[in-house]
Amino acid sequence: MAYYKRLAGSKVYLSPISTDDVDIFSSWVNDNEVGLFTGFHTRNISHLKEVEIIESLAKDGNHFSIITQEDDKLIGNCSFFREDNTNRSAEVGIIIGEKDYWGQGYGSEALQLLLKFGFEHRNYNSIYLRVYSFNERAIASYEKIGFKRQGIFREALIRGNKKHDVLYMDILADEYFA
Repeated sequence: MAYYKRLAGSKVYLSPISTDDVDIFSSWVNDNEVGLFTGFHTRNISHLKEVEIIESLAKDGNHFSIITQEDDKLIGNCSFFREDNTNRSAEVGIIIGEKDYWGQGYGSEALQLLLKFGFEHRNYNSIYLRVYSFNERAIASYEKIGFKRQGIFREALIRGNKKHDVLYMDILADEYFA
């Protein structure tokens, strides 16, 4: 697969998402450990459904593959969702599907590249995200990048008998550029 360095950092670069990688994406969304931190944890995503999803995502230009600079390895993806062009806001989502790359700053750098694109090229004023309250590693990363906690959707996630909050976090253009 040929990747394009649309946005580049020192550890990773972002390339437009491609349907050529659907097998890898399918393995991530169907991995219970990866799915623990995503909305995929309650679904079985067939290969055919993942092809349909990736084809749709590849068309709109808001979705990127996260590729390592060192060896051009696909390790995750990140996206803008729920764009509101009138109010210049969007939600971001990120997944590092390759577990060997967790906790090493790859996701943080990818999200910083996505923020740069959102604020400097898409002209957003506000970028927000949702994160499960038990995902402490992600919360710490988001806060380090500059996201601030804005609200809590209490007990919005139920897994078995355990109830978890969903945190809403955001960063404004003025905060990003400061």
